[in-house]
Amino acid sequence: GVIDTGVPIAGDGAPLVSEFHLMELIAVLGRSPDGGRAYVGRIIECAWRLPNLYAAVVEGRLAPWRAERIADLTRSLNAEAAAFVDRQLAAVGGVGWAQLDRLVTEAILRFDPERAEQERQAAADRRHFDFDDIDSNGQVESHSLLDAADAHDLDQALTRRAIVRGKLGDTDSFDVRRSKSAGDLARQDLSLDLLFADEETGEVIATSPGRKVVLNVHITDTTLNDDETGNEPENPFAKPDPNPVANPVGRWADKQVPISTAQIKEWLRARDTTVIVRPIIDLADCVPVDSYEIPDRIRQRVQLRDHSCRFPGCGVSTSSTTGHSCDLDHAQPHGQGGVTCPCNLVPLCRRHHRAKTFSRWRYLIVLPGYYLWTSPNSRHFLVGPDGTRALDPPRTVDPDE
Repeated sequence: GVIDTGVPIAGDGAPLVSEFHLMELIAVLGRSPDGGRAYVGRIIECAWRLPNLYAAVVEGRLAPWRAERIADLTRSLNAEAAAFVDRQLAAVGGVGWAQLDRLVTEAILRFDPERAEQERQAAADRRHFDFDDIDSNGQVESHSLLDAADAHDLDQALTRRAIVRGKLGDTDSFDVRRSKSAGDLARQDLSLDLLFADEETGEVIATSPGRKVVLNVHITDTTLNDDETGNEPENPFAKPDPNPVANPVGRWADKQVPISTAQIKEWLRARDTTVIVRPIIDLADCVPVDSYEIPDRIRQRVQLRDHSCRFPGCGVSTSSTTGHSCDLDHAQPHGQGGVTCPCNLVPLCRRHHRAKTFSRWRYLIVLPGYYLWTSPNSRHFLVGPDGTRALDPPRTVDPDE
């Protein structure tokens, strides 16, 4: 159809799959949207494009996980190349992973020479500089592939700066001083912002060259009495803590990971750091506006409350700084009397916003931050700050029961 379109989740020649039906199957399987789609795609890849491999799994001669891994390697091949790999595997039986990689490479060279040439040229442009997610100690690992001359210059610069740091009294190890020097180099390139005040939010930004930190301080009516910080709605299924303590955990919004308050303090003390302290935000605040358009102050409250798409199993962040974004859906449609306020707005990524709008997926707001979803075949899922929980008992696979 025009709305529920067929989506390709396996290789060339495999059938398309209903997008909305696939969403429900993935939710029932308890998998994430992307992981579930890849899982179903691997099964279809085997069944339609690797018939010998599929038969080996059904007959118990090949472990399913091995077939899935092979399907991952063949999905991008054209139909002729995939059939070649399937025939060769059937002829020789089991092969090692290195031999399988060579077999896939041979199939590309034989049946898709244009792709082989494109990949050869692309291999010359694989340079990168990446960072892993932050760990619980506020550290990250970096991985890079550099031009040899650039790598030599960077190595020399870090070494020189580490030596200078030691002469100036830095007592950390040489490796730690090199790591600090990388931060020094980065901060020299950060731009100088201008001083300004936001008339709507009251935010005042004092600037200097270097690191910029935005600190959101959450205060609710329970903050001074228990361990709630306002970062998450109160869990309606949790028992109250008889001995509440202060919450020592913050959140790095860009990475969606917990950070200790001690680490936050250390970051704020760094030299040449710009600190932006936003006015206190009460996530329970509910002041509607008389329009369909959503003001930034309301959008910010919803994003700080929910952090990600609220469809079962989805983890697409509400933060635009991650490269993704979520729509804010009016739980009760605005045209039917629904108000534009945080209590009636739910973040949904574009894919799942379409499913809610054009298919029979529906949800109810149980409490702010908690959503009860019903699938087209009446399966139920509770989505909250702790993730997704399936509420239906497992269904039997015996058709006679």
